[in-house]
Amino acid sequence: MQRFFDVFFSVLAIFFLLPLLIPIICILKLTGESEVFYIQQRVGQDGKKFGLLKLATMLQNSSNIGTRDITIRDDPRVLPFGKFLRKTKINELPQLWNIVIGNMSIVGPRPMIPSTYANYSKRAQDSLNTLKPGLTGIGSIIFRDEELYLVGLKEPMEFYIKNIIPYKSDLEIWFVENNSLLLYLKIILATIWVVIFPRSKIIDTVFKGLPSKPKSLR
Repeated sequence: MQRFFDVFFSVLAIFFLLPLLIPIICILKLTGESEVFYIQQRVGQDGKKFGLLKLATMLQNSSNIGTRDITIRDDPRVLPFGKFLRKTKINELPQLWNIVIGNMSIVGPRPMIPSTYANYSKRAQDSLNTLKPGLTGIGSIIFRDEELYLVGLKEPMEFYIKNIIPYKSDLEIWFVENNSLLLYLKIILATIWVVIFPRSKIIDTVFKGLPSKPKSLR
């Protein structure tokens, strides 16, 4: 049933978003480094890798520059128009195609780059591998402003590995253990809500029994 909703909602979204995406594609082609789409290797269901599709927002070869695989606030690698796309999450919309072809679901654990995936515990990896990764999910909603946790840190990667990854693991395991069509629909609606009202505390109201956030992230 979720696969049906994945395809139905994704095709519908692509159709209605074309008037928005076409001018954005033109702007990207005429600005920055003229790159429109960016394909990044991510880990999917059963630990298999696939090419995740995004709109280009950063300098080419940015994964080998600066903080490499993590993005910090005011990251100099992010292009001017890319800042807008990242802030509004529009850069994630091409992943609707990943959903249509079956690499992803609308809701699921966030697909990780291999180097980040390697830092997850064996239990977390085994849990994540049971489902298709998602365009959104409980971890994506809670860490929608992930860059803010890394502001001013001398070693952002170390903090990310020691503090953010363990909590993300707990959140994604919680999702896998509680996965249902109702939770699927609730996460879609909550995602839309927090995009419109980013300061909303809806998560605490809608989702009960979530793992407690560690002190380092409060």
